[in-house]
Amino acid sequence: MRTRSLFTGLLLAAVLALGAADPAEVLLWPNGAPGSEGKTAPETVRENDGIRRIASIHKPSVTPWLPSPSSATGASMIILPGGGHQYLSIDNEGHFAAKWLSERGIAAFVLKYRLAREPGSTYQVEVDALHDTQRAIRLVRSRAKEWNLDPDRIGVMGFSAGGQLAALAGMRFDRGEAGATDPVERESSRPSFQALIYPGGIAPDAAVPKDAPPAFLCAAFDDRGPAGTSLAYTQKLRDAGVNAELHLFSKGGHGFGMRDRPLPITSWTLRLHDWMRAGGYLTAPFAVAQ
Repeated sequence: MRTRSLFTGLLLAAVLALGAADPAEVLLWPNGAPGSEGKTAPETVRENDGIRRIASIHKPSVTPWLPSPSSATGASMIILPGGGHQYLSIDNEGHFAAKWLSERGIAAFVLKYRLAREPGSTYQVEVDALHDTQRAIRLVRSRAKEWNLDPDRIGVMGFSAGGQLAALAGMRFDRGEAGATDPVERESSRPSFQALIYPGGIAPDAAVPKDAPPAFLCAAFDDRGPAGTSLAYTQKLRDAGVNAELHLFSKGGHGFGMRDRPLPITSWTLRLHDWMRAGGYLTAPFAVAQ
């Protein structure tokens, strides 16, 4: 326990130290999110074993973690932390993952989405939280040139409840509204690829379109719900003709995220990186046309 606490504490310290040099959060809707009118309660932060949990989110946002120009691959990932739609595990399933990706030339954007199962919440998973996810994809795509990104290589990665949202985004997308007055809404909400890490809550009758994005899935066999969800969803993707890769490790439980433990499952990030490289999502150096 002491070793794990020290490790997570060092990671958190590194994130906080670097955070001052990184771009600030970018609001998805600068003038207020639809459905959050009149909600002014501030965000809450609780810490457990060196890991922060964020709740009371009424101003959804993304926090960019951009790689150095010399290492940029052009690929990007929008990260959706988990927390059962009651809070966001913003470090272990958010900033730590973003830091890891950015160090490998992949731009990362940690999404704060609205929480449907927080006590007293009026939000809904498939309405407000999904809307936040779709808006984040559109926003990142709309600013691809500014952030040195390839608009055709914008993925989503979700952990647990965030994996549910990432999967929903991979099933429910559109090309954007060409005549929208808001330029962000003119962009497509389709992710280029999806990474579902111990995803939860994907409905058994969920319909996977044939043009759903390729998927990487990872879970632990001893995490009963997400293991079954991952197996079932991989089969759905296969039935729809969508390329997918599933890694089911024997041990790891739920919520392993970016924790470093003496288990094979700790290597899941390397498997994701291999999958992205094999899929042609990583090229370096990359620079958008000026």
